[in-house]
Amino acid sequence: MRSLFLGLLLSAVAALPAFADKALTVGKAAPDAEAIIALNVGDQLGIYKKHGLDLRIVDFNGGSKMIQAMAAGSIDIGDGAGLQMAFIAKGVPMIAVCENTSTLPYASIGVPWDSLLKTRQDLKGKKIGVSGAGSLGDWLALELQQKEGWGPDGVQRVMIGAGSSSAASAFYSHQIDAYIGGNTTFLVMAEKKAGRILAPVSDYMGRVASGTLFASNALVARDPDAIRAFVAASLETTQYMRTHKAETVKIESAVTGHSQEIMAREYDIAIGMFTGDCKFDTESLEALRRSFIELKLLDTAPDMAKLYTEAYLP
Repeated sequence: MRSLFLGLLLSAVAALPAFADKALTVGKAAPDAEAIIALNVGDQLGIYKKHGLDLRIVDFNGGSKMIQAMAAGSIDIGDGAGLQMAFIAKGVPMIAVCENTSTLPYASIGVPWDSLLKTRQDLKGKKIGVSGAGSLGDWLALELQQKEGWGPDGVQRVMIGAGSSSAASAFYSHQIDAYIGGNTTFLVMAEKKAGRILAPVSDYMGRVASGTLFASNALVARDPDAIRAFVAASLETTQYMRTHKAETVKIESAVTGHSQEIMAREYDIAIGMFTGDCKFDTESLEALRRSFIELKLLDTAPDMAKLYTEAYLP
């Protein structure tokens, strides 16, 4: 009788469905931005799986496209920049849940390889390319002219789209004198003698929530534990990256299509930018608050406390 009972019990257990990982659709504001590809690293290493999550990762060419997807309810998590917090004030149904990078070591001002410009002071009155209006690069151009005291027309901002191909084409056609973008864009150009770094933006920028994770309001209502798991997995990923350079560089190289040599150089420049705790920095929030007005994303400065939460941090 006992063996019969055990047999029936084991059969019943075997018939139970396995607990499935929670499926999340995650939108990246850019395919290969240094603050964002940590998501791919953690996914490929199985760290998100370890936390019970099954990710579907969608690449967008710009933060505005990611915001549109969030507004349409097409994604659960957005991986972008702090500037996109302005859209929460505009009514996009999401909330910022993690400041994962607080500095900008991965961004620089680049110029054509044969440019006569030597320092950022030489950029006064010049045409600076940025990915789009209201983008991080757009704000960095505005901050440059303000920090240098050049006035509101100190530089001409030209919207050319994101990525090394857009910048290279604009350099070649003399559409712009400089471009604000990721270091890897200019490291790739330098290999081809098409462009070079003029100055890192960290020369004139302080702390700012350059990398930020967002959760949709629908996910907040449906499954807050999934948000906690996502944030915990993100923190575990960046902790792994700090101590595993070779493995990180190999994955990032496969994601970006750039050589491991370039990604290794970028790793050394940018690895220190990750916060380690996802907490929102006071200086970062104040810089963002000011940026929303400077970029004309909002008419009045918002109450920043309503745009983010730390409720999902470990």
